[in-house]
Amino acid sequence: MLNFNLHTTTEIVFGKDIEEQIGPRLKELGAHRILVHFGGSSARTTGLLDRVEKSLFTAGLAFVELGGVSPNPKVSLVRKGIALAEREGIDFVLAVGGGSVIDSAKAIAMGVATKTDPWQFASTGTKPDTTLPVGTVLTLAASGSESSNSCVLTNEETKEKRGITSETNRPRISFLDPENTYTVSKFQTGCGIVDIMMHTLERYLTPEGGESDITDRIAEGLLIAVRDAGRRAIANPRDYEARASLMWAGSVSHNDYTGCGRKRLFPVHKLEHELSAFRDEIAHGAGLSVLFPAWALYEMKNDFPRFAQLANRVFGVEMDFHHPERTAREGILTMKRFFEEIGMPTHLSQLGIKPENYAQLAANTVRTVKGPVKSYSALDEQAIIEIYKLAE
Repeated sequence: MLNFNLHTTTEIVFGKDIEEQIGPRLKELGAHRILVHFGGSSARTTGLLDRVEKSLFTAGLAFVELGGVSPNPKVSLVRKGIALAEREGIDFVLAVGGGSVIDSAKAIAMGVATKTDPWQFASTGTKPDTTLPVGTVLTLAASGSESSNSCVLTNEETKEKRGITSETNRPRISFLDPENTYTVSKFQTGCGIVDIMMHTLERYLTPEGGESDITDRIAEGLLIAVRDAGRRAIANPRDYEARASLMWAGSVSHNDYTGCGRKRLFPVHKLEHELSAFRDEIAHGAGLSVLFPAWALYEMKNDFPRFAQLANRVFGVEMDFHHPERTAREGILTMKRFFEEIGMPTHLSQLGIKPENYAQLAANTVRTVKGPVKSYSALDEQAIIEIYKLAE
């Protein structure tokens, strides 16, 4: 097990009917003027936004709104938010929504505090050293951004999608009410299930980490719980316990807890970011459900025992100790079938990606990460194209 530092600095307020606590808690944290940041119409039509703002008003807090966040959050809206926050003297940013809203809020907060365009951090790999405090009211179990140290932005002018990772990114407080996810569509629920699983799988399947049995067992337990709760939530969107399991798993899966002692590389995320930058309508979870089985089939030769362990412990594939490659392959195919079971795509053609796009996408990926993608093997342009072929 590698040495590690674990930062879990976000306060989580979890459960039913917790919106009335938002105003008092933000006031205790020193907020005075709040930017309420949200996405489309769902937060307003469900009444959530009204409940949140009533809590802020009752607590005597001033606030302004900024809506319009879309999937794959855009740096142009972030810049608009920074200008609004500076003009209004904002000292706290509250995201009401899913991962895209939270990532956009994080970028606004860092832009205001550092006086630096957030795309400068994203494009250079530098890290902000300060930020405004951020809070979240989560409406979608998926990205784990409500407690993670990362955010991802899309530059619509250059068609680039890049992340910013810094401990300053972790929200101060997050309010997680599973009932706020009841209206999430089957497709978006499926995207969330995949994203949650991938945040742990990409920590679990890494060449760097050595023996870390307790971390493995935590990761495997989370994957099993998400698989089972995911099936139930797809079948019955108002199953509170299933929604609660997914919501809590989303936070745990991406706050680094399931990867302690292992070095995360996130190669599949890096491959997927180029897909959703290339075609903005591709949901992140959908891109991951297509690429992960293909990446796993390509890379399993470099660590058959670990892929086989995952297959056996999580998906119940009988272990073939003489031929672990058979167990590993069956585990990958079993996961692929699970993705299909919950309504997720597993072929690039389902995303509108054609063979004639492969070379450009591979070149974009290598250019973005400034060289081959770090994985079990160094994924250069040709290797990435081979993965695309496995995902056809």
